[in-house]
Amino acid sequence: MQSFNPKRFLSTPGKGREMVSFRKGQVIFAQGDASDAVFVIQTGRVRLSAKARRGQETTLDILGASDFVGKDSIAGESARTTAATALTDCQLLRIENNVMMLALSEEAGLAKLVCTYVITRNLRYQRDLVDQRCNRSEKRLARALLGLARLDALEPRETAIPKINQTMLAEMVETTRSRVSFFMNGFKDAGLIDYSLKGDELRVRPALLNFYAD
Repeated sequence: MQSFNPKRFLSTPGKGREMVSFRKGQVIFAQGDASDAVFVIQTGRVRLSAKARRGQETTLDILGASDFVGKDSIAGESARTTAATALTDCQLLRIENNVMMLALSEEAGLAKLVCTYVITRNLRYQRDLVDQRCNRSEKRLARALLGLARLDALEPRETAIPKINQTMLAEMVETTRSRVSFFMNGFKDAGLIDYSLKGDELRVRPALLNFYAD
């Protein structure tokens, strides 16, 4: 009998697990929808957002490969507390709630992997809150770009990510679009970032780590 493999479970279709594709700009789920499944990103980028009571929508996070989308479904929420939209063409594994919950209760390896992911993500959100209180917006933007590129001091390397709308970046770091544009131009002039020839990718260079650490 083949042993359970958590990574295979989270990346291949099977009973209660369906591979689904979304085009750029397509809604994966809306805030308030039934929370009946969790998604795991296989390829592409997903924007996580939420609306306030007054109707204003803000970007909470931009997720990439191996990230979970719709964790509220395994936290006991009956309705989605956020919205998810395909930022690029992407492919996700949709796992039905009952299938995910059964696997989590029976497979310690999967439970550990999901628990580690959730705790790591929450720690990152805590650091983001500290950033908002203690660092100027230019450094907050640098940290957001490093996070999107998944670039850290342990394995510094130039990384290309899809070009991100500057309004979304402004929402993530709680500043204005004009300031984001000003800072991005400064990063580019300093050689910390660059755009591909087609302009559809943003290259984040390891030197940006040193800027954020200053």
